[in-house]
Amino acid sequence: MHKASKSASQSFGSQESNNGHSTTMWQTDATKYRLNAVIGKGSFDIITVHLAQHIPSGQKVAIKCIDIENSPVEFNIFQKEVILCRQLNHENIVKFHCTFVHENTLWTVMPLLGYGSARDVLHAYFKTGLPETAIAYILRDVVSALEYLHVRGIIHRSVRASHILIGDSGNVCLSGLSKVYHMVYHGKKWTQIHNYPEACSADLQWFSPEILEQNLAGYDTKSDIYSLGITGWELANGYPPFENLPVTQMLLEKVNGTKPMLPDCTTITDLTGEEQEQHNADMENGGIDIVAIAKSRKFSSSFHNFIDKCLEKNPKSRPSAEALLSDSMFRHLKKKSVDVLPGLLQPLTPLNLANLAKVPDAQAVDHLITSMDQVELMEGWNF
Repeated sequence: MHKASKSASQSFGSQESNNGHSTTMWQTDATKYRLNAVIGKGSFDIITVHLAQHIPSGQKVAIKCIDIENSPVEFNIFQKEVILCRQLNHENIVKFHCTFVHENTLWTVMPLLGYGSARDVLHAYFKTGLPETAIAYILRDVVSALEYLHVRGIIHRSVRASHILIGDSGNVCLSGLSKVYHMVYHGKKWTQIHNYPEACSADLQWFSPEILEQNLAGYDTKSDIYSLGITGWELANGYPPFENLPVTQMLLEKVNGTKPMLPDCTTITDLTGEEQEQHNADMENGGIDIVAIAKSRKFSSSFHNFIDKCLEKNPKSRPSAEALLSDSMFRHLKKKSVDVLPGLLQPLTPLNLANLAKVPDAQAVDHLITSMDQVELMEGWNF
């Protein structure tokens, strides 16, 4: 643990937020924050996310630090993300408290979402997938965030489990806004765009066929719906489809219209000779018996239909985010995520700073943070 040294800081971004009944002033001064541990990394080695504490208020926060001097990405990309987050106001989109530059590092102070990302939750305990009810609540909130973005002509372009953050209370927030694209330019809204995302190798498995094809037809907000379908499949199985395929084969499968189905007792078939041999080899190497797991479970027809609709190759055949909000998969959800998700995610508990004030020294703090690492942050917060 260390307390940041004082130096001149260049600030931009919001510096005040309303936390329940009181307003917190978020200073753009590194000395006002105590960094306790790295809880995740973003794209490239130049991004780290720290568990931290706002000293004046005592509030727990997460601080994303970007080494802008050694970043392969232009600074204006990060600046656009900050500006965008200031313009957006939705309960299911991650918020920034404040942003400033300190010693060639861009600091972004955010609420600490204690369960980490949905990917973290999968890796920590639900290695073969989340319960369907938990998936429904998470996806409903993500769809709500996408509907908000799409109405404003914004394509997210990086919907995936590692960009879905879950707070201590069970609130769900969509992050990963550095890859968004605005379809509105100089007052005109384009119906299709042809911009290919930069530094996107980590997103290929979630990309829609029309983004991957890079042809004259372009793509629109429906590309996010395809990524949502892949993410739903990922939450149900603990990993995304096409994961073990070489990149070129994965691209061909998508472009040719291969549609992953949710594996359960209604869709799994007996393995052929060659498939059985590969399956046996995977088992000998310590792999998970995917076939046995699939045969032991049954997803609802609403969930199957949801994935099927989202993964249509033709984007015109996919529903909009607005239409998905009234989908049968969400119709039975009568409560808010904060009332349900913490119970569905048990035995996991959120990472927190509740006991840091009682810890006498830095070494003990490190031990406490290690002991709190029940959520195994394999990827950590991913931005």
